[in-house]
Formats: sequence, C-alpha cells, structure tokens
Amino acid sequence: MGVDYYDILKLTRSATDADIKKNYRKLSLKYHPDRNSGDQDALDKFKQCAEAYDVLSDPRKRATYDQFGEEGLKNGVPQGSGEAGAWTQGYTFHGNAEKVFRDFFGGDNPFQEFYDRVDGDLSMGFGGLQGRGRKKQDPPIERDLVLSLEEVFHGCTKKMKITRRVMNEDGHTSSIREKILTITVKKGWKPGTKITFPEEGDQGPNNVPADIVFIVKDKPHPRFRRQGINLIHTAKVPLGKALTGCTVEIITLDERVLHIPINDIIKPGYTKVVPGEGMPVLV
Repeated sequence: MGVDYYDILKLTRSATDADIKKNYRKLSLKYHPDRNSGDQDALDKFKQCAEAYDVLSDPRKRATYDQFGEEGLKNGVPQGSGEAGAWTQGYTFHGNAEKVFRDFFGGDNPFQEFYDRVDGDLSMGFGGLQGRGRKKQDPPIERDLVLSLEEVFHGCTKKMKITRRVMNEDGHTSSIREKILTITVKKGWKPGTKITFPEEGDQGPNNVPADIVFIVKDKPHPRFRRQGINLIHTAKVPLGKALTGCTVEIITLDERVLHIPINDIIKPGYTKVVPGEGMPVLV
C-alpha cells in the first residue's frame, strides 16, 4: 500500500485546491520545527505534509497519483497512458520541506517574528501573519482583443496564444511555455469590455502571477462604425439624386441587403434612422 497523501493532509479525494491549501497551512504550522524543537515525530510529519502538498497542489501530479497511486507517480507511467496532460516522468520529492513552507508563505518564515499556540483552527493565530507572509501579485497584463463588427454581431470563440514563464518542479528554475486561452465573445460586447484570466502571467518563486486582461477593441470596418449600440453608415449620394430622392442600398453585418428609400431633399449631414438594424443589445 503506497503513501496516502490525502490522509496525510486530512483530506478526501474530492478536496478542492482551497481545501488543500487550508489544510497544508494548518498542519505545516502545527508541525513546524520552530514549534516542536527536538520532536522527531513532528519533524517527520512536517516533511510528509510538504511532500503531500507538493503533489496534490500540482494538477498533473495529482491526476497521475489519483489514477496510478504512489508507485505510478514515482516510477513514471508509459507514454500515452493516463489522462491527457498527466505527469509521465518519475517524480522525486526534492526533500526540502522548509522550501515548500517558505514558498507557500511568500518566502518568509512566520515563526521569525510571530509565535502562537497551535490548537484546533489556526485562523486566529495565522491572521496576524497575513500582512507579511502573503505573496504579492504582479500588476495585470493588458492586451487588446481586436474584433470585427461581424464577430461582435454574431458572437464567436477566440483562441489567444500566450507565452509565459513557468516554474519547474525543482522550484528554482523556470522555462518558457505556450498556452491557449479561450474567449467566448458574447453578442454585443462593447469596446472596453474586459476579460480577465486570473494568475496566467509569469510564475516566480516569490510572487503571485499577474492576471491577464484582454480589452475589446473594434477593428475598423469598411461600411460601418459603432456608436453605442447604433451602427453608423456614411453614403455618398450624387447631387441629382440628392435633390430628387433615391434609394440607398446597405449590406448589413449578417449579409442582408437593405433598400432604404430617401424621399427628402438630401443636404450634407442628413441623417436617416433605420430602426432595429444596429448591434445586438447585451443582456
């Protein structure tokens, strides 16, 4: 029977990421050597908690562990088996439980300036540490999401490729990787609409990755420009027709042809409103 990482952190297999973080925080503070000087049992549990957190907090390692157990995780699984994206190389814990602890608390050791008796729920004791130990998040990274009026009119799906720095398993080095972010564009999105992908920026040992924010921007259109939910079309009318009346043809964003009768004398700046032919109203 292999090591039960869930049992070490007092979790069930349905535990969420928040559950994993909460229990690691509680147990790592409880068993930390600075609280338990000379207690070998506490030190062993502190190390076990670090390894369990290192595995369960990583989606790929957790997926492999859930399917193949400790043996499959540490010995590796054959290429092509397991879930997509699963860890396929043998995993070895680096053994530095203190590093896992410091990375979790943002590079600081809470016990350097704060001591408190551990019991039951640690929320009261840990509350005083949040200002110092919490990792700071990098500023948001903003990018334009340039959309044609047709894309906003109909709605669409956009695949945005980003390149980001990702920490390697040793916790010290990093590598550059590509990732595809999927945006479901809703009908009628206005310029300036923001779509946020939390913590998809560059990773680092002592920072929370930045959010990536895409901001909607209209692509210039050959026939229309947007003004709120209205579409503005500028038509050139010969002088003769401007004085006698005419019909203006407009191809809409959904490829219909509108025949707009003009019975007035047309002067520069003349405006004709065609109801119901603008952009969809976002609800």
